Amino acid sequence: MGGSSSSHVPKEDLAFLLANTTFSKAQIKQWYKGFMRDCPAGQLSRQKFLEVYSEFFPGGNAEEFCEHVFRTFDADNGGTIDFKEFLLAINITSSGKISDKLNWAFSMYDIDGNGTIEKAEMIQIISAIYRMVSSSDREAPQETPEQRTERIFIQMDKNKDGVLTKKEFIDGCLADNVLCSMLTANSSNDV
Repeated sequence: MGGSSSSHVPKEDLAFLLANTTFSKAQIKQWYKGFMRDCPAGQLSRQKFLEVYSEFFPGGNAEEFCEHVFRTFDADNGGTIDFKEFLLAINITSSGKISDKLNWAFSMYDIDGNGTIEKAEMIQIISAIYRMVSSSDREAPQETPEQRTERIFIQMDKNKDGVLTKKEFIDGCLADNVLCSMLTANSSNDV
């Protein structure tokens, strides 16, 4: 699955990524070069992912949030991220369509993978986000993770069954730009 340590993107991976991302051939080759430089075995480990991701949040603790992001990126649950998984994830989170971002975000919040988001799952992710973005020069969030989750559920849980379906989650995000940005990690300013 693209685990070759050569300096060229395998043809089948290149064709797949051209068809399934917004990246050009030159961009894919550039990403591949950097990926192979950082991960010569062609696999990004959980530990290396944490190291890289943590650099973006020097004042906070990104470890727990990274676990959730890594779980979502590791599409085949192999414990590592290969180049195709990596670039698909980068595409979705950086330049993907809003529907792709919302589907990805839903997968991250649905920790147990049962097709719904329970309050405990959302509290866990929001708590991880708070810890990740916390630093001495930032103002503490005004709401606790529990309060924020309660507010989100009041807004999104249309049938009041205590869980969010993918449809409720996506519809709720599309109806509220601020909520959408916060839940898809588009902007840490909203946290």
